[in-house]
Amino acid sequence: MLDLIHSYEDYLVKVKQASGNTVSSYMRDIRQFIDWLHQKEEEDILDVTNGDVSDYLNYIQAQGKSGATASRSLASLKNFYAYAVSAGFLQASPVLSEIHVERGQKKFPQVLTGKEVELLLSQPVCNDAKGYRNKAMLEVMYATGMRVSELINLDVDDVNLELSVVKCGSEKKSRVIPLYPAARHALSEYIQEARPLLIVDPEQTSLFVNVSGTRMSRQGFWKILKYYQAKAGIEKEITPHTLRHSFAVHLLENGADLGSLQELMGHSDISSTQLYTHMVNQKIKTVYQKCHPKA
Repeated sequence: MLDLIHSYEDYLVKVKQASGNTVSSYMRDIRQFIDWLHQKEEEDILDVTNGDVSDYLNYIQAQGKSGATASRSLASLKNFYAYAVSAGFLQASPVLSEIHVERGQKKFPQVLTGKEVELLLSQPVCNDAKGYRNKAMLEVMYATGMRVSELINLDVDDVNLELSVVKCGSEKKSRVIPLYPAARHALSEYIQEARPLLIVDPEQTSLFVNVSGTRMSRQGFWKILKYYQAKAGIEKEITPHTLRHSFAVHLLENGADLGSLQELMGHSDISSTQLYTHMVNQKIKTVYQKCHPKA
C-alpha cells in the first residue's frame, strides 16, 4: 500500500505537474480515507468496494462536512483509483459512476469592484522604501492575477521592465504575464529606488523583500494587504486570493476569452477557469433581476 501511495504522489508531482496545493489536497483526502479504513479494521486500500466508498462519503457528511468537501473527496478517490488501475495495482476501480454527492449551493469567491480595486491600490504612500514596495506588490498582484506564493517567490531576474512582463511559476511550468503601465511604473520605481535600501546582502535574488532584507513571506504580504484594506475602509473580507479572483472576473467582463484567461491564470484544467464565467453570468443575472422593470 505504501508503494502505491508514494507512487501516486510521485505521479501527481512529476507527470501531472500538479501544484503543491493540489498535491497536498489529494494526498490529504487519500490519507483521511485510509484512516477511516483503519478504524473499520480494513487496512488495505486495494480491497475496498464501491459500497465502502459510498459509506465513507456518507460518514464524512454525517460528521458535518459540506457537500463540496465530500464531492472533492470523491474526486480525489476517483483519480487515485484510476491511477491504481493504470499502474497495474488493480484490475478495476471500486469508485463507480453511480456514486453521487450533492454539493449544495456553490459559494463563489469574493471579488472586488473596479472602484474598490482603485481605492485599494491608491492607499500605499510612496514616501519611503516600504511604501514603494507595498505599492509595487499590490499593483503586480492585480496586474498579473498570480498566486501569492508565486508573487513572493519572484526573483529580480523574473522581471523584464523593457518588455513590461513578469515570468512566474516553476521551472517546469512557468508563464509570462504582461504588466499594465501603472504596474510597470510602480515596479520600476521599487526596483531602482527602494529595493537597494531594503536589501542587506547584495547577492539577494528575491524581488520583494522585508525590512530584514530577506524574501517576503505569505504572512508578511497578508499583513500588508489587511492594513491597506482597513485604511481604504473596504468592508469585504479580502485575502491575497481576492485580487487574483478580481483579476479574472474583470478580464472576462471586459471581453477576455476563456483560453487566454486560463493561460494567464496558470490553470492546468479549463474547469478551474470556467468558475469565473459562472461568476460573471451570476452577476449579470443579479443585475437583471434588480434593474429590469419586469423582473
